[in-house]
Amino acid sequence: DKRCILLIDEIDKADLEFPNDLLWELDRMEFTIPQTGRTVKAKFRPIIIITSNAEKELPDAFLRRCIFHYIEFPGEELMRRIITVHYPNLEQKLLDQTIAAFYWIRTLPAIQKKPSTSELIDWIRALMYSGIPYEDIMTKIPFAGVLLKKNEDLSSLERAKARRAQGY
Repeated sequence: DKRCILLIDEIDKADLEFPNDLLWELDRMEFTIPQTGRTVKAKFRPIIIITSNAEKELPDAFLRRCIFHYIEFPGEELMRRIITVHYPNLEQKLLDQTIAAFYWIRTLPAIQKKPSTSELIDWIRALMYSGIPYEDIMTKIPFAGVLLKKNEDLSSLERAKARRAQGY
């Protein structure tokens, strides 16, 4: 009999009609489970937190009912602290090289889907187990598919590496 918190994560990945359907359910403070026909009604209005990666536009009617809190992507110093939480014994050279390569990739204008923090964490794990020399990380960007998920982005990275190798 207490107020609860409802998290709706990455709403922008749902069907186009979902935000408007959600408004209807939230206004009524109840929903019906189709499989059982049971209706659940909230006794208290929940605190609702909705996340979005802004991958697609949400309806204006939905957005008017929201309070926005934009979270900036972490800068290098904060990212180092985040990585250290995940890998407290990570060698400094590996951390330096991966951070430099990661942020360089994120600056490339042709990259459509910039790599995220979780992809950096996964990439570091792959590099830790690979035994690849530190000096190859920035020049070769091994295991780039851990960071970049689109073929176009991988191609853009290869072109950028070639330009960088030629001094551009």
